[in-house]
Amino acid sequence: MIRKQIDRRTMIASSSLALGAAWTFPSRSTHAAQANDEIRLGFISCGGRAGGLMSEFKQIEGVRITGLCDPDEERVASKAAQFPEAKTFTDLRQLIDDENIDAVVIATCNHWHCLAAIWAMEAGKDVYVEKPLSHSQWEGDQTVAAARNYKRICQVGTQQRSDPMQADIKKFLHQEKGLGKILACRVNRFGVRAPIGKRATPLPINKGVAYDLWLGPAQDRPIFRDKLHYDWHWDFNTGSGEMGNWGVHVLDDARNNVFLDKVKLPSRVMGGGGRVAWNDAGDTPNVHFCYFDTGEIPTIIGLSNMTAGPGQRNSPSHPGPGSGYIAYCEGGRFEGQRGRGRAVDNDGKEIKSFRGTSGMGIHQQNFIDAVRSRDASTLNTDVEVGNDSTGWCNLANIAFQAGRNYSHNEAAALSKDVPKWGELIGEMSKHLSAHNIDIAGGEVRLSPMMDYSNTQRKFVGDNADKANSFLKREYRAPYVVPELTGKLS
Repeated sequence: MIRKQIDRRTMIASSSLALGAAWTFPSRSTHAAQANDEIRLGFISCGGRAGGLMSEFKQIEGVRITGLCDPDEERVASKAAQFPEAKTFTDLRQLIDDENIDAVVIATCNHWHCLAAIWAMEAGKDVYVEKPLSHSQWEGDQTVAAARNYKRICQVGTQQRSDPMQADIKKFLHQEKGLGKILACRVNRFGVRAPIGKRATPLPINKGVAYDLWLGPAQDRPIFRDKLHYDWHWDFNTGSGEMGNWGVHVLDDARNNVFLDKVKLPSRVMGGGGRVAWNDAGDTPNVHFCYFDTGEIPTIIGLSNMTAGPGQRNSPSHPGPGSGYIAYCEGGRFEGQRGRGRAVDNDGKEIKSFRGTSGMGIHQQNFIDAVRSRDASTLNTDVEVGNDSTGWCNLANIAFQAGRNYSHNEAAALSKDVPKWGELIGEMSKHLSAHNIDIAGGEVRLSPMMDYSNTQRKFVGDNADKANSFLKREYRAPYVVPELTGKLS
């Protein structure tokens, strides 16, 4: 088995992790030495997202799915019927050790992403890992280090990066300066979801689920929601809420197109929200709002999974796309979202539009191409890029978790310098009022302004202690993420 103690003499003395570094690995994997060689994939998870990825990867020339793993035997059996030649596993460690697998695709619950990726790279496998990369920022850093130390290709599944439209958007905004200087950025995720239920007794686990393996690094706590699968998103023990589910896509788009990836992580963060109105078993916010200090372009995000009000079906009103971003510029605004975008001047006239795709298919091909070339710099979402984008989500979640009772005065103080924040707070207050919730009535949290040091990889100054307690989770043995990082830039 591969979980051996890491010999630090084999590690890179200083993991620079700097953007722009040439991550070309001359040592090729055993079975993928030439561009036309067959790549044999093992899937860690056989759930819904894995099924979508299987559909894409199986269409790529020279790719064969040879391994299927899931702690739920029904899920494995379902996918095995589609891929009868694939070997099946319950324990991901056995799949990772299999010599007939060259690379793995990880589409597990969020809390498994990093450990599964690190174990696979340690065993010499290349990795395609679903978003968000990490469940906590510390473990994301270890995963970047693992990719560099073990010289592995590691792509994160923010597939919108592979949409050719993105290059056209960046050219328009930054080279042509089609709307002038970018002044502010707003990111949105407004998508209605249903409550996940609240049981009086713990959820019984199906006998066909190897529950210890399903839990992995997570704590063994009773589950009081109605379903085991998918709704783990809304439990901080296993998921990252909507901020890590959809928020990572829209924040990644903003980092890519507005900031050109020059801002790795914000230097300050302030945010809050609540899980309100539903009275279900979830503990991630269904209303969430956050400010990011980037040092240049003030950025906010607004998120809600609730309807506009009781008895309604749609999301509350908001500027821009429901899942996307707005770049407010001197000459107007740019609105971007999955598969399309548009530029609008200050008179409200659309002056240019963009059409694209979700990036699916292209993103998976990009990974396979990099596996064959051994050139990680060709990845559209190299693990480091994915770690940075996920980091914005992790910091936003920490702002919620470290928050205290919402204060009008603390929120208003930021509004003086960041008017878009004031607009967002006004919208959120109105949205909550529609559900008979007073934003300052005790159900909604707001963090203080918190300083984050990218060089130290932690919060610093006032209010740091509580926030830092969420940077690294408590792992459940033997499912412990190893510490691999050297000096991080």
